[in-house]
Amino acid sequence: MKIVFETAEGAAVEAEAAPGDTLLAIAQGAGLPLEGTCEGQMACSTCHVIVAKEWFAQLPEASEEEEDMLDLAYGVSATSRLSCQIELTEKMDGLTVRIPSDSRDMSGV
Repeated sequence: MKIVFETAEGAAVEAEAAPGDTLLAIAQGAGLPLEGTCEGQMACSTCHVIVAKEWFAQLPEASEEEEDMLDLAYGVSATSRLSCQIELTEKMDGLTVRIPSDSRDMSGV
């Protein structure tokens, strides 16, 4: 299945994914600047993405813990999520998310 990431510069990056993958792992595999410092433990907001409006309601609701972490993210919108908390299913083929302009992967620096 395909996942579409829109970069802060407006480019579309398509990545292949399989059910059970996390959105964060697919983004990192595609070389996108999502750090995921806490490795999916919901202790940071460095994997923040903005889900396309037409997809947002189709995702499982964010937990209270995820909402708390999103409060710490820069540039949060009504359709923001932590990519580490989105486990992909077959129904998410074509899912489109935007990488916020402030995302920087500092792990390789």
